[in-house]
Amino acid sequence: MGVKLYKELRLKNPDLIVGWPGIGNIGIVVVDTIREQIQAEEFGEIEAHDFFYPRRVIIKADLLKDLEFPSSKFYYKRFEKKDLIIFIGEEQPTNGGRMYAEGRKAYQMANLVLDVAERFGCQRVYTSGAAVAMVHHTLKPRVWAVPNKEELIDELKRYENTILMSEVEGRGGQGSITGLNGLLLGVAKKRGLAGVCLMGEIPDYLSGAPFPYPRASKSVLEVMSSILRIPIELSKLDNMDARVGEIIESIYEQLPEEIRERLEQRKFVVPTLGAITEDDQKWIKEHIDEFFKKGSKGDERPL
Repeated sequence: MGVKLYKELRLKNPDLIVGWPGIGNIGIVVVDTIREQIQAEEFGEIEAHDFFYPRRVIIKADLLKDLEFPSSKFYYKRFEKKDLIIFIGEEQPTNGGRMYAEGRKAYQMANLVLDVAERFGCQRVYTSGAAVAMVHHTLKPRVWAVPNKEELIDELKRYENTILMSEVEGRGGQGSITGLNGLLLGVAKKRGLAGVCLMGEIPDYLSGAPFPYPRASKSVLEVMSSILRIPIELSKLDNMDARVGEIIESIYEQLPEEIRERLEQRKFVVPTLGAITEDDQKWIKEHIDEFFKKGSKGDERPL
């Protein structure tokens, strides 16, 4: 078990950005979009055998050739002033079939990622994911930010459409980040590395939907682009957002009228989320979850 590097690199004070699958695949879409647009080169991986079960057995010419595991790869890109390392994991290591990373394997993976970061002199780590919120899908998602060091707070407040999680209405200054996005920041703090998690808002009634939510990925990318000072072209995500938007509207129209009436209220209460009660939130979630379990006419359309 460990890290396999294909190249020995000399990098200038690189930042590290990290992405794994999660709700709406918001974070991994952000990181993979950056990787693709800057044409980052692969230079290493975390060996998968001790973290994951094989996805499939590969057979060629009647012989079993190999086992295919989820990948966990490192990429790099040199820039004039500050270089960039990207880590993309196709899956989070879990225990007992849970959705999000936890336990010994998750902690080991977080440390392996940060071993590479420290080896190349990284001083700041960025993760991204979803902020499940009582918002409406027609509104532009805000970006919730969580730093692991106090000196980052003032900087994060300067970015447009960004709010500290502790300042989100109705949260009482509290919050949590599930999976490796949060664990990595905590481990980074213990190791003296600055870290920030950027989370795009996704409506709670879409958090269990079987498709991505590119509208939130776009919001996070806008902030990440400003932080890293890297221009990001969003036209590909605009097209994805338009197609997903059609699916969402199709599903939305199939919802019972009483659910739609409650959801419509959200168009007029953001950012003052307190107008939607916890009872409303619970009631909507129960009905939406039931709706997705039954399936709908709109959920079979390809992206």
